Amino acid sequence: MIAIKNTNGICFLLLGIFALACPAAHAQVLTEEKPPSHIRSIVFKGDGENGNGQFPVIRAGDLFTLSFDDLNASESDYYYRIVHCNYDWTPSDLLRSQYLKGMDNQRILNYRNSVTTLQPYSHYELTLPNTRTGLKLSGNYVLSIYNNRDELQFSRRFVVYKEQVLVGAVIKRSRELPVIDKKQVVQFTIRNNGTPLVNPRQEVKVVILQNYNWNTAITGLKPQFHSGNELIYKYDKETTFDGGNEYNYFDNKEIRASTNTIAGTEMRDLYHTHLFTQTVQEGKPYTYNPDINGDFRVRTTDGNARDSDTEADYADVHFSLEYSSEIGLNEVYVYGKFNNYELDEDNRMSLNDRNGRLEATIRLKQGFYNYKYVMKGPDGVDYTYINGNHFETENNYLILVYYRNFGDTYDSLIGMGSASSVNISN
Repeated sequence: MIAIKNTNGICFLLLGIFALACPAAHAQVLTEEKPPSHIRSIVFKGDGENGNGQFPVIRAGDLFTLSFDDLNASESDYYYRIVHCNYDWTPSDLLRSQYLKGMDNQRILNYRNSVTTLQPYSHYELTLPNTRTGLKLSGNYVLSIYNNRDELQFSRRFVVYKEQVLVGAVIKRSRELPVIDKKQVVQFTIRNNGTPLVNPRQEVKVVILQNYNWNTAITGLKPQFHSGNELIYKYDKETTFDGGNEYNYFDNKEIRASTNTIAGTEMRDLYHTHLFTQTVQEGKPYTYNPDINGDFRVRTTDGNARDSDTEADYADVHFSLEYSSEIGLNEVYVYGKFNNYELDEDNRMSLNDRNGRLEATIRLKQGFYNYKYVMKGPDGVDYTYINGNHFETENNYLILVYYRNFGDTYDSLIGMGSASSVNISN
């Protein structure tokens, strides 16, 4: 803070006044913090009709669950905290008592130890709302997990919505000839469902997600037309996504078996799962391959999900990609929900000079996994070159509608809609 004195001897706390007048300029976006290496298999999902393992989209009042494993297996104490955020993931100005019923900063009480696994671990589960903590408002939230030394372990985003507007969406091919075979366009309408929207061009904010992935989210859209009780968004370029390609997959629920995606397995200190080597798919024709849009499912051969939580073992999974001159010196990463779509040293591939392949080894819990290879270079991240890019690819799209009512100091989430490119049209 700087004090400036004028000729009459009056001091102005200039920077302090500026900070009070412009709090948003200093607001920090809350991202999803990466966990330490001993925290694995984070699954965060809703229990309602929109529940999924990718990103919790919760109707107000529905339950949702966070689970994770601690490979230290020491039955450590973990605590959770919840922060309410605006549509852009900056913390709202609300007090905790304004958006929470009860209290957070509570210990996670539900945990169990693994059974007959080579890799010991403790499995933790947190269900919200619970008898100690509930949510009063819709909107964006960040759930953070701390250890008993008050050190942040990791955080995850989730959203709570109320159905105050109706959202209808369709997926179309791009009209631009250079990318007509690669791009998908999201067009949608927002219909007033008895909730008047005052000044919608300023107060209504929209976010579009492809496969629940915030890395490629589209924001900042204004309605093109306002017809009666509908806001219409029929953009051609502004709501365009790469179609990409279906995810690769492997399934080691039978951890000793080889399959059409697993070249072989071996047991040393842990199980080792060796996947077949992949090749660059750019320029190759589209082939339908059912996937779960980047997600993963922990499971074993018995098929009981609750038993799998503590009976599924861990394996070091060996990924392999044929190196090509087009990859050059760019960095290549194994990409999927299993590591929350992070690009870091844990999933970065390295060149094996002996066989000319890019390789990475990642410790993963037994189950069914989707993954892709993405390339990072001086111009940014390329999500499509290695895997291919096709308009036919099946993708799920989620439209979130936020509104700041007159007099409110936060953004509420008043509706959501979804569409699949399975029904893509020209």
